[in-house]
Amino acid sequence: MPIHQPQQRTDVRSDRTGVQQAEAALVEHYPRLVRLAYVVLPPALGRHRRVLTAHAVVQRALPAAASRTQSSRVPAQSRRTGAPAGAEPAPEAPSADRGPSGAAYGWVRQRVLRAALAHERRPRWWPGRLPTPAALRPAVPVVWGLRLFPRAGGVDELALDRALSAVDGPVRAAFALHLLEGLDESGARELLGGAGAADPAGAVRRAARLGSPDRAGAQAMLRSGEFDPCTVQTRPSDLLRRRHRVRAAALAAVLCVVAGGLAVAVEEEEGARGGGEDRAPAGVFAPVLDPAELMRTAAERWADTSRVDFTAWPARGGRTDDDGLLGRALRAWAGPPESVRVSATPGTFTVPPAQPPRLLFAGEVDGAAVVLFHDGGVRVVRYAEPLSGSGGAALDFARTDDADVTTGAAVVVSRTGDGARFLLAPWIDASTTRDLLAPDTPGRALEVGPDGVTAAVPRPAAGGACGTWPVLQLRSSERIVENHTFLVTDLGDLAPVHLTYTPKPGRGAPARQPREATSTEALVAWARTACSLRTLAGSGVRSVNNWAFAEQKLPEGRASADWLCTRADTWRGPGRVLVQFLAPAASPTEPAAVVADRDDTALCSRFGQHVLAGTHWRADSGRWYVLAAGSRAVTRIEASGAVRGAAGGPTFAVRAPRGADVELTASLREGGRLAAVH
Repeated sequence: MPIHQPQQRTDVRSDRTGVQQAEAALVEHYPRLVRLAYVVLPPALGRHRRVLTAHAVVQRALPAAASRTQSSRVPAQSRRTGAPAGAEPAPEAPSADRGPSGAAYGWVRQRVLRAALAHERRPRWWPGRLPTPAALRPAVPVVWGLRLFPRAGGVDELALDRALSAVDGPVRAAFALHLLEGLDESGARELLGGAGAADPAGAVRRAARLGSPDRAGAQAMLRSGEFDPCTVQTRPSDLLRRRHRVRAAALAAVLCVVAGGLAVAVEEEEGARGGGEDRAPAGVFAPVLDPAELMRTAAERWADTSRVDFTAWPARGGRTDDDGLLGRALRAWAGPPESVRVSATPGTFTVPPAQPPRLLFAGEVDGAAVVLFHDGGVRVVRYAEPLSGSGGAALDFARTDDADVTTGAAVVVSRTGDGARFLLAPWIDASTTRDLLAPDTPGRALEVGPDGVTAAVPRPAAGGACGTWPVLQLRSSERIVENHTFLVTDLGDLAPVHLTYTPKPGRGAPARQPREATSTEALVAWARTACSLRTLAGSGVRSVNNWAFAEQKLPEGRASADWLCTRADTWRGPGRVLVQFLAPAASPTEPAAVVADRDDTALCSRFGQHVLAGTHWRADSGRWYVLAAGSRAVTRIEASGAVRGAAGGPTFAVRAPRGADVELTASLREGGRLAAVH
């Protein structure tokens, strides 16, 4: 016993040293750790909650005080590396972090990573509709009265954030460990395994495809203010809600007193009626359902703000002061009766508003009284009731988060069997209509009323022959941006779809970016692919881009064909890709051949810039060929299976029987292999 006691004191001193080193590492690298946690945490938490949770995860990384005194369980490795008592061994640190302080940082980093990943893991018995147990833990810091957001980035940062939201937590973690922490693949696998990831090797492989080939650009964006939860902006978005909660609390107290005296009477009445539906007291929602509490934007706000989206729309229409209509619309939203038809685009919540929404429009259009609301930057809601007759009202929901000058430029205010009317954004200076299947025909002026409502625009045919495809061609005011003309089309949702075009790759030029689909080249390409938009109707599409990723000289002649990747991005994040082959055609509107169709993929986006596709093609001589083409980084294409062959460069052609089963692969300029998309 006399011999053991000094050893215990030595362990305690070593334990304290380890804790102190871990605390020092946490304080020194706090912004770095919080950024890592923010990237790994589920984007579904929302930016405000993700900011607070990232800080909470890091601040809870150190062990509790009780565990620091358990010196008898301090392993020898922990004493050497400076980790606290009872801690798991720290993973190998990068060269810049070697030594006691680096080992302590590695230990803290692993605990941060484990805690962040836990927010996406559910036990098997845990209901899928509920947040994870980790997400339900009370978090410190707590912010009252403010919403916190990292600084907004540009289009590229937004695209990276959406790409990260489409993968799971271990993939986000591997991506961040490589670009933020500088770990190689083996180091990332080891750290993910120690943090409890189910498939570290698979996560590292999937993360390697994110941001390729511009990894340096992705690294710069990941280190930008868009992903920095330590430099945030604040907004008092819940001032009204706080006031309403005070009112609701006072009302709830009164209701409790009244309910105590009326409980027996209510129970007897319910028994006499045979029961009934449980409903919250209408007074609890009274502030949100009060038309006087609706938010309204000043008429010229759009010209004096850097946030040009639905929050800059003023309230327009002839019935913006009709409290009866506005009240019915709000009550229908809070609890639609059976007579109200409710529809929502995929991924859109239909829950009642948590705070008074913004009024965009209230007026009469096509025999109906129509009200448009904007709910906190996330949804646009349309309520319509007939002015005469016995027909029921309709309530439509659509996502509009992160809308901008183009995707927030119009909303469908009325839709009939023949056409649709749009409410245009206040920054739209000129509007015309044109037919995508008539690329040489100039647009026709579109009449717009003083309240911003357009004349009826013909709707694209949902079935049968695809003879026309009407689109809106809009031009923004010079007070927003000079000479900015763009196309949008109606695919059946409240928000029309923004159409863009990415030109063919130039020789030795850097990768092209999507442009407005108003050039001759863009209109010619859309003339042959417009009818493929039918397959996207009603799916909550935000934008569609036609990327001309390759041009191929065809066998047995001098004619050439184009390869297009048509990518549709939805408001909720996932995208759909159609790869289309444009062979020479007698008509400029002959539909292209769809050779591949893929859902929920990053292909043909900034984070999926490599694509390879193939098809069977019949020459005028009657001979059949297998054709293939890849994007600009493809240096060699190989075929195996029923036919074998290879060719250097981004295109390939080989004689093959009709319908021959051929597998295509490609080599990339920076290394790696690419399989053909189907």
